[in-house]
Amino acid sequence: MKDIIIVDNKLQPEDFIRLRLEAGFMETPMEQAEKALSNGLFTASAMCGDKIVGMGRLIGDGSMYWYIQDVAVMPAYQGRGIGKAIVTRLISYAEANSLPGSKASIGLIAAKGKEPFYEKMGFTKHPHDISGAGMTRKFIAPGNEPKPNGLGLGNGR
Repeated sequence: MKDIIIVDNKLQPEDFIRLRLEAGFMETPMEQAEKALSNGLFTASAMCGDKIVGMGRLIGDGSMYWYIQDVAVMPAYQGRGIGKAIVTRLISYAEANSLPGSKASIGLIAAKGKEPFYEKMGFTKHPHDISGAGMTRKFIAPGNEPKPNGLGLGNGR
């Protein structure tokens, strides 16, 4: 990872869209990417020279509940510890920006098969003895139609 540096809050919408696509995530329209980034709390990006090759975002209330989202590293750069460095930076930011002595949590939904990566970093799978399953509900905002390529979200189920 000697040629990679982690930078704060440099993620641009174009890189966000590109990295999501390269990681196999659903396509994101430019306007949605711009709004998502402007409404987020913090981003950490991995740079190789002048190119962003990995990213991660923190969203949430910036006090009690932090949520890691959109961790992605270009396939050609995977296996070098870049994802770990990004997640470590996100965790450090949340810890440093929570009220001293307060209880807070960092949540995420791991991509299928990536759970061991996050477990090594101290995250716990749900459900467990204390809490139930993590859950999501997806939807399409009124007035928008699913994409004809089959990536649409249907009626929110």
